[in-house]
Amino acid sequence: MPPTKQKQAPTRQAITLKGSTALVTEFFKFAANTILFQRGVYPADDFHMVKKYGQTVLVTQDLALENYLDKILKQVNEWLLTGSITQLVLAIISKDSRTPLERWVFDINLVEPPAGSSEPYVAPPKPESEIQAEIRNILKQIVSTVTFLPVIDEPTVFNILAYTKESADVPADEWVDTDPLAIEASKSQQVKLRSFSTDVHRIEAMVAYRYEG
Repeated sequence: MPPTKQKQAPTRQAITLKGSTALVTEFFKFAANTILFQRGVYPADDFHMVKKYGQTVLVTQDLALENYLDKILKQVNEWLLTGSITQLVLAIISKDSRTPLERWVFDINLVEPPAGSSEPYVAPPKPESEIQAEIRNILKQIVSTVTFLPVIDEPTVFNILAYTKESADVPADEWVDTDPLAIEASKSQQVKLRSFSTDVHRIEAMVAYRYEG
């Protein structure tokens, strides 16, 4: 009787992708809330404290904002699952003049196997505690940016921009091609923030801000 070959579990990558996507999507939620609080886009009273990643983070209590973010992140989650999204940007703009003041940029990359590797590459699983520590450091860094970012002393609003591949399935009734809300190079300063990675995704963060000095 020929030997029975144990069927390889085909779901490991799917589970890993799903788990990584959930972690990345959740990070975007807390990062967006942290930015909106720290930069005063919404009143401090609109936020409440929750425990996450072994630290206290602030999350909006404004139902309209919460629903807006949830709707966006649901779509981002789908794009992450299909590898269709390459960058997510939270742009803070002047409410009156519509001038872009800050662009918080999150580059989304897939973790690639080492170059020149001919054998199928299976990376050792990255402990979730290590991933959470990296996320914790990014959120702490976002909080600390108030020490060098220019004070915003005018009413602001924000937009979330998603950069996707041409093959991405984009709901036409919810997402439209738009202005990138770029800050002129001559008036822009950039600061690279920390990054984090899972077994599947690597997120690189930076903030560009308007500097008139």
